[in-house]
Amino acid sequence: MDKRRVIYYRDELNDEFSRTVIGPKVIDGSYDYLRDRPCQRLIGACFRTLAWPLSYIYPKVIFGHKIENRDLLLQFVGRPCFLYGNHTQDIFDALLPSCISYNRNTYVIVHPNNVSMPILGRMTPYLGALPLPDDKAARKNFMSAIEKLVSEGRWIAIYPEAHIWPYYTRIRPFGDDSFFYPVKYGVPAFCFTNTYQLRPHFKSPMIVTYIDGPFWADISLPYRQRRAELRDRIYECMCQRARISCVERIKYMKVDEDRD
Repeated sequence: MDKRRVIYYRDELNDEFSRTVIGPKVIDGSYDYLRDRPCQRLIGACFRTLAWPLSYIYPKVIFGHKIENRDLLLQFVGRPCFLYGNHTQDIFDALLPSCISYNRNTYVIVHPNNVSMPILGRMTPYLGALPLPDDKAARKNFMSAIEKLVSEGRWIAIYPEAHIWPYYTRIRPFGDDSFFYPVKYGVPAFCFTNTYQLRPHFKSPMIVTYIDGPFWADISLPYRQRRAELRDRIYECMCQRARISCVERIKYMKVDEDRD
């Protein structure tokens, strides 16, 4: 008998199945993205000191986490790059960029929800969360922050699927908007694909993360086509990796609109 939990969805691009419902704060021109004043840097260093062990312990204990091909990133330590991953967990996905980055200060472009939580929302900006802007002034500050981080050789992670689908074993379609960054700044992109595999003696599956890259934008193409072509290559690579999953804890089924 199939005892998998079933989740019904309508829209692969916009449906959200996170267990946490948060009213997002408005990210306007007053939002401080980089928190780089001396006292803020000190606070950030303290939070990161606490978070780094957690970024290794939690994934390992809860999911028996393993990372394959992480050495591909070694050549870019101290050089900027963008990292793209599939979004299938809440806490795990928040910790993963730090876990794969050799303890570098990796930043993550996030939904405003991630900085709106009562307690954690005050900590995540110091840990590298960069919430998407809500107005023109905030967008200007956001892009200035990205440019500064790139100039400093930082790594910036993005979950292009945007919405959390717990334990989803395939790759949902996503647009090419977020691939604007590596194209604009002429830096490489990597992808990290979380797969779900058997974990002997445990009910919960093991997560194995595969890293692939670097992917460079094709400069022979017209500028507007570069990000679409880059997106397509990374999407196809992630789809191939996702096929390694052999455990489906939750079954996702699309609603038949004609039968509603």
